[in-house]
Amino acid sequence: MWKPDRTIKTTLYQQIAEYIEQRITLGEMPPGSMLPSERKLAEQLGVNRSTVVQAYENLRASGIIESTTGSGTRVSQSCWGTAQVQTPNWNRYVEGGTLLPNLPFLRRIREGVQSGEPFINFANGELAPELSPNEWIRNVMQSQPFHEPLGYGDPQGYVPLRNALASFLLEHRGIKTTNDSILVTSGSQQSLYLITQCLLSPGDAVAIENPSYNYSLPMFQSAGIRLFGLTVDKDGVDPEEIRTLFKLHRIRMVFLNPNYQNPTGTVLSTQRRADILACCEQLGIPIVEDDPFSLTSMDEEVPPPIKSLDRTGTVLYIGSLSKIAASGLRIGWMVAPHTVLQRLVDARQQMDFGLSIFPQWIAAHLLDSSALAPHLYRLREALRSRRNLMANALNRMLRDKISFELPAGGLNLWCKINEDVDDYTLLRNGFKRGVLFVPGSVYGSEAGFVRLSYARPAVEDIEIGISKFSEALHETITR
Repeated sequence: MWKPDRTIKTTLYQQIAEYIEQRITLGEMPPGSMLPSERKLAEQLGVNRSTVVQAYENLRASGIIESTTGSGTRVSQSCWGTAQVQTPNWNRYVEGGTLLPNLPFLRRIREGVQSGEPFINFANGELAPELSPNEWIRNVMQSQPFHEPLGYGDPQGYVPLRNALASFLLEHRGIKTTNDSILVTSGSQQSLYLITQCLLSPGDAVAIENPSYNYSLPMFQSAGIRLFGLTVDKDGVDPEEIRTLFKLHRIRMVFLNPNYQNPTGTVLSTQRRADILACCEQLGIPIVEDDPFSLTSMDEEVPPPIKSLDRTGTVLYIGSLSKIAASGLRIGWMVAPHTVLQRLVDARQQMDFGLSIFPQWIAAHLLDSSALAPHLYRLREALRSRRNLMANALNRMLRDKISFELPAGGLNLWCKINEDVDDYTLLRNGFKRGVLFVPGSVYGSEAGFVRLSYARPAVEDIEIGISKFSEALHETITR
């Protein structure tokens, strides 16, 4: 976020006024746009309120903004000048469209991340830079000759990568497939987007776990899809709930995250996997199996994916390198029947003509490399250490205030606060202390849950961050 420069001669209030005027001139704040209150803008910019008052007074004197008692301050409707041009009303445009914006909590967290302030980030569900195989990637780029054409590639994905994925899925996940049945995407989220846009219609009902990461994705509501929750207990979801939802709402698809479910960390039991597959085969309902965390397993042998049991083409299997290598590679995949892939490939070609060849080329080398196994071993050991560090800090500082089950994989702790709290107040108090986390209500749970990621922050920041979270929680509870 922009802030005034205290090292130059121009006064702070003049810099603020010029910045606001520039945003208006560029059309970023069209006529009628609301400005922040003087107090709020002063907090955002780190200046005294009197400085913002003076900046606003200058802009009002020029006719650029106008204030009304009880209604706040907004950009002047009269276009503040004699120019014979009119800025488009971008507010009206951005309120339109079919793709809904992110949830307010997530937008607030993103603003914190982008502010440049030194937040300890327990909200971001990705790997810290030191957990990615960065040195290996640099060595590959320096030592391996690149001879691939730089035109538009195959929209289904780079063939050597799809070959590597077929071998990888067989070895690590027990899934038998061929490169013809694999679509390379930019990550799990793009796979889900293609499914909602191409295989479902407005008004369709689908079943998702509750709580679930899918509740945080506006793409379902944007597509007009009705969501119905499946309760997650210690063994995952109950197949009988799927039958009930089918009878009541004629659900057309089931979305599951069986291993180290996001956000709860639950593992769907082996028996329920078989029962759910049999149930969906009987009802003719596809299963979308999202499996980003299986290879982060720390202490146990992970049950085989539902897809490995599938003999009828019922399961669409989704995975990515984001949680086991690097989110910046933007490499994901989907295993699906040919008729489905043809539809999705066609849509994908309309969107972007396929991924860049560079990350696909690197990913193919990584999956074929002998360096993959030692990388996964180091990753699991590092995640175990971080998980334990966070859990120990929570137990020491908040033993009576918070409870959680220690996950055997994944990147997050799912925590229940043992007293009544308001999610927004807790998040705001965390912001004040420089710590970010995701309230559980983002994922469809009731108030009083939080998801804390131990994979993103630096190791030395985990205990400090939990201390800040503890302070925020105590303030929230005592008010």
